[in-house]
Amino acid sequence: MDTLEYSTNPFGGAITDPAHLPDDSQQFEARLKSSIGAWTEEGLKVVWLEVPIAKSDLIPVAVQQGFTFHHSEDGYLMLTHQLETGAFVPPFATHYTGAGGVVLNDSEELLVVSERYRRSKTPSYKLPGGALHAGEHLEQCVVREVKEETGVDAEFVSLVCFRHWHGYRYGKSDIYFVCRLKPLSHEVTIQAEEIAEALWMPVNNYLDAEGVSVFNKEIVRAALSSPGVAPAHIDGYSDPDRHEIFMPRSNDRT
Repeated sequence: MDTLEYSTNPFGGAITDPAHLPDDSQQFEARLKSSIGAWTEEGLKVVWLEVPIAKSDLIPVAVQQGFTFHHSEDGYLMLTHQLETGAFVPPFATHYTGAGGVVLNDSEELLVVSERYRRSKTPSYKLPGGALHAGEHLEQCVVREVKEETGVDAEFVSLVCFRHWHGYRYGKSDIYFVCRLKPLSHEVTIQAEEIAEALWMPVNNYLDAEGVSVFNKEIVRAALSSPGVAPAHIDGYSDPDRHEIFMPRSNDRT
């Protein structure tokens, strides 16, 4: 019986080719059993089985053969099987990542928003921002989110601080980056689906407001008191499509 089409990785893994998985579940079961035997004899440690949603009938068969769920996306489910007891299987994504923008104008006014869907009936003001899209840089995300939520064009200046929070959505962790931005426009137009209100608020009023959380006040104070770290390029290393690096400006380094 032929093995399933596969390739190997440097870590002793067999990676099946999803495009060549059999459509028939009985044929798949027979070839999978044969493949597991061959891969074990070859000394491979882990099998990675990507099942397209169009072939989801194969999933119960794989589970019966000892496969477990690893992660899923819109079009597929990834399963793994440890051929070697205790073989390391890297976990899937464990974190959400988001960014908020401290946008201050020349009049010492801070751009703030109040979300439409919130627990409290009274307005609670926060920084505009949101979650990164797949493959999106922090700079791109925070500029985009500020524009979408408030209509204000802004320019990224520096990364000021970040918060790491465990036990977030679906039990994952969350990293929230706070960025300093320079406004390029002033007129506010809200994203009505998510935002109830957006406005320029004197920064001292924001820091004194009872309806603003302690965390939001502290990250704004951090942005006011520190220049943060700016985007940087490392010759011979940086790939602007893949890497995003933040370092102190040259005259800030010791």
